[in-house]
Amino acid sequence: MERLQADGALVQLSERFTNSAAFGVLFREGMDLVEETAAYLDGAGRTEAKALDRAVSLTYATESMRLTTRLMQLASWLLLHRAVKEGEMTLSQANREKTKVKLSAADPGPTDTIEKLPSQLQDLIHRSMSLQTRVRRLDTTIHTPPAEHIAIGNPLVPHLNALKAAFER
Repeated sequence: MERLQADGALVQLSERFTNSAAFGVLFREGMDLVEETAAYLDGAGRTEAKALDRAVSLTYATESMRLTTRLMQLASWLLLHRAVKEGEMTLSQANREKTKVKLSAADPGPTDTIEKLPSQLQDLIHRSMSLQTRVRRLDTTIHTPPAEHIAIGNPLVPHLNALKAAFER
């Protein structure tokens, strides 16, 4: 019965979170970042990339792919949890589906190479990493099953029973 109550508490936490204003803000921030990144990479970023020297241009291509991958994974996580909010799926369904989402995907390269990139791309990378950190933290909070509570009891009982058995003989 305690396990069922614990599972119920887990669902309530998720329902509270996904129905909260905080989730709405996080969801909008994530989706806005996806749109802003796409617009940058298709517009100003493309122009900036052409002006880079060969080595930095390769870093630009690598980091823009990492950024896109990271944002797509974050958007998938956010959309799954919006589906929970909308009642389109349960938390346990979202938990099964989220195994396909890699929240550790596409971490950026070394800082010294990132610093050579255009400032707007650097900003998008940093903002995506901040979003990823927050989503990872929430994911752990929402989807980690509660610890099993095992009744330890009095640790001396086994010793007392052994003594009792020894003296009864």
